[in-house]
Amino acid sequence: MADKKSFLDPRTKLLLVFIEAVLVLATAGGERLVIFKDIFAVLPFLLLVTAKRYKTCFIGGAIFAAVIFFEYSVFPNSTGTVAAFLVVIVTVVTRFLPAYLMGSYVIQTTKVSEFKAAMEKLHIPDEITIPMCVMFRFFPTVKEENSSIRAAMKMRGIGLGGRKLSHIVEYRLVPMISCSAKIGEELSAAALTRGLGKSRKRTNICKIGFGIFDYLVFALAVVTLIYWILGVVR
Repeated sequence: MADKKSFLDPRTKLLLVFIEAVLVLATAGGERLVIFKDIFAVLPFLLLVTAKRYKTCFIGGAIFAAVIFFEYSVFPNSTGTVAAFLVVIVTVVTRFLPAYLMGSYVIQTTKVSEFKAAMEKLHIPDEITIPMCVMFRFFPTVKEENSSIRAAMKMRGIGLGGRKLSHIVEYRLVPMISCSAKIGEELSAAALTRGLGKSRKRTNICKIGFGIFDYLVFALAVVTLIYWILGVVR
């Protein structure tokens, strides 16, 4: 059995992504659920620390803390264009950043085999599972290709700080688009080669299951839902 990269079950991670999208990104429940929203907004940072993704956590935390500082110190004393600009920045960062970091955590700490096993447990059809399995490998691979392209262009003096700024779109964007299309085709072929498209049930040596932390997350989600329903009923 492969070593788990995270102490959370893939199904719990999917639940957290859904909660981040509904509660933090869409701000469902309004002011009544602000405490739960803050809890789930901080949770991605804690999960990144447990996964030893310190760099991502530090950069995201620094940006989040800076925006919160501006929201409570600079924004109350701002007017006009500055106030409107700060509203946009605060709204975008406080809503999108936690959701983005949660998605990053899920992709970085979930193996394709774990995800496929979780989807089978949920009885999700292969028409949905296979594209999502490809997606789990697509973004990390594109990130690696982008780093290689950036290093190659830096050696040629092409970049934001180089002398050939006008060529950055041609020499960085075009190769990235070409690599993305090629990566998608290769990952799709690899998925089919491994038998992910077979109608017969596929065996999986990866074992998944709920632990104490999974139950804690589900309990927090249930409490949030109950508190929300009670507010709607009243």
